[in-house]
Amino acid sequence: MSKIIISAAIRGAHNIVGKAAAKLDAAIQKYGENQEIGFPNTAYYLPIIYSLMGTKIEKLKDAVPVMARCKALLPAVPAEHNYLPYLGPGLDAGLATLFAEEISEAIRYVEDPDFYVGGEEVYSKGDTKIWLGAAEDTIFRKRGVEFVDGSAPGFAAIVGAAPSVQEAVDLVTEYQKKNLYIFCAARSIDGKTSVPEQLLEGGVQIGWPTRIVPFSPDIAGAVFALGFANRAAMAFGGVKPGAALKMLLYNKDRIFAFVNAVSQISDEWYANAAGCINWGFPTITNQDIPQVLPTGICTYEHVVSNVPMAELGQKSIEVRGLKVQVTEIDIPVNFGAAFEGERVRKDDLYAECGGGKTQAVEWVTSKRMEEVEDGKVEVFGLDLPDLPQDKIPMRLPMAVVVEVAGRAFQPDFEPILERQIHHLVNYAQGVMHIGQRDIAWYRIGKSAVEKGFTLKHVGTILHAKFHQDFGAIFDKVQVKIYTDKDKVDEITKQARAVYKERDARVENMRDETTETYYSCTLCQSFAPNHVCVVSPERTGLCGAYNWMDCKASNEINPTGPNQPIQKGETIDEKYGMWQGVNDFVFKASRQKVEKYNFYSLVYDPMTTCGCCEAISAVLPMCNGIMTVNRDYTGETPCGMKFTTLAGVIGGGQSTPGFVGHSKYNVVQRKFVRGDGGLKRVVWMPKILKDELREQLLKRGEEEGMPDLIDRIADDTVGVTEDEILAFLTEKKHPALEMDPIIG
Repeated sequence: MSKIIISAAIRGAHNIVGKAAAKLDAAIQKYGENQEIGFPNTAYYLPIIYSLMGTKIEKLKDAVPVMARCKALLPAVPAEHNYLPYLGPGLDAGLATLFAEEISEAIRYVEDPDFYVGGEEVYSKGDTKIWLGAAEDTIFRKRGVEFVDGSAPGFAAIVGAAPSVQEAVDLVTEYQKKNLYIFCAARSIDGKTSVPEQLLEGGVQIGWPTRIVPFSPDIAGAVFALGFANRAAMAFGGVKPGAALKMLLYNKDRIFAFVNAVSQISDEWYANAAGCINWGFPTITNQDIPQVLPTGICTYEHVVSNVPMAELGQKSIEVRGLKVQVTEIDIPVNFGAAFEGERVRKDDLYAECGGGKTQAVEWVTSKRMEEVEDGKVEVFGLDLPDLPQDKIPMRLPMAVVVEVAGRAFQPDFEPILERQIHHLVNYAQGVMHIGQRDIAWYRIGKSAVEKGFTLKHVGTILHAKFHQDFGAIFDKVQVKIYTDKDKVDEITKQARAVYKERDARVENMRDETTETYYSCTLCQSFAPNHVCVVSPERTGLCGAYNWMDCKASNEINPTGPNQPIQKGETIDEKYGMWQGVNDFVFKASRQKVEKYNFYSLVYDPMTTCGCCEAISAVLPMCNGIMTVNRDYTGETPCGMKFTTLAGVIGGGQSTPGFVGHSKYNVVQRKFVRGDGGLKRVVWMPKILKDELREQLLKRGEEEGMPDLIDRIADDTVGVTEDEILAFLTEKKHPALEMDPIIG
């Protein structure tokens, strides 16, 4: 704890308590000890004192023992030779400050009853009598409940005057957009102006209806903000008067408030800031003062300084641990789950990204807090309004990079957010999304573009919905969208390296020793009967989720699409069938699918949806199977291109002889093990073979056939069974010596 800060706070507390005690003595001499005092039209006496001490102050004489308690709380001002005063004395000095200021403000109502105007008026440029004082109960009942039900997550207590009018406007506007109240007290210490007065000068209306509340021109007005929070805890949170610890913890955990001191700080301001720390409310300032960075009373740091005004809002929200609530999604088309299954047909197509026509990739990555500006969305390259009309429908490459930062965010959460892009983008009317990772596919309809929809709105959607659905695990998110081919290719390469690392995390896990698998039902909007079940050795067929991803997703959202499944009794070890899985699948598929196998495409294979990365099919003449990935657009030995295969077996069907799967699943040990495993693979596109080369070589060695990759035919050999059979015979492919795959 900084000696400079604590020393200043204690000095300030001594000044404030001394002046308040003198003011109390003078008031008793002038009005008599039975003079009634309090905040007009309120039922909480002096709310800080009442809530923490349980003491009802109704007359001047009732304040005398409290003032004595203030003096008792005051620690000695640290001597110069003291190196490190403890936090406790500073907190005591802060409480003494607030108790004394509350008494002093109550006396002000007696001495100058017209000083505060109260009420819920809106004040505009030119108004001068603007200081409101304590909120009357009619206002409190209307506004206080918002701090409990979450519609107002907290408040920013701003003291002093910003360096400029525009900086004051920008800071307050940022807080308004996040639904915070802005409670203001204290002009700058030179007495010239304050943030509320700067706002009026800048044309901003202030008052309770705008959530900008000018409590007082003096620092003592801080008691109106803290008193309001304590009144809310008593009225709506069930905290009893006198339950000091419960009161302070309630505010720390439920009222996300903080202090911004935006101009030179006096000892008296330090004393008030020390008082606020008792509530768990930190101070974040643009001023050059010492910092108090260790955590303890506050959720994170206690005092953070030297923050540029342009960054003060975001830094304050971060330090306080406030989770941003985004209530509206500012896009020009309808948005909701009702549009998730919508198709964008050829006649309505305006632009298309990915889907094998161009490269499209989606990547969620975590960053340091200072690297992310919450809500920032940028498009690098052509956006929809830039496209030449004579080339509509136009195909564009696209990379969607979502950068997330948060003190509680873990890299394990990245693929969970990444996979949400699929259904969140689909919620936009006139926009269709299929796939994920580096096989994403966007189709944007003419009707959406006519209403003003752009690629930038994809970022707007992701920012809003990530905050709404997953705000508990991060603090800030920004989105960068690229449509330049070279940049998209560069990002795709980076993302694929990350995907590879993610997939490798479960390399040493085994299905046999794992009792809990996980469901994934994210794709049921397009395939209502499809239920993907993910095990350590069978990643989700979309390629986006492995077992650990699903586990993390369930921890984040226990009622979400990734539910734990106890696999239960083993029905067939060879083909991979378990009773618990079948029971779950039957229920989750709406009683359409009774059972399926994990390790076979011949007998009761898993259901397939259109988001699969690859599809395998039996090649009877070759006594093996082929697999084709979405990126490959040519013919295949089974007589169907990938798109045709996806149309035939997708939609949640279990189709013997065919199965959808991830690319990585090909090199997992349990891939079609029931049908013979990797040695059954006789054909795959060269692009897929090259992509999986390292893993295929490793798996070939494990199978006792290091050159297996060279025995597998690809499209350079042929695209019909007749063409590849001679190659397989020449290379002595093991499938030709295996038992019949069908029979």
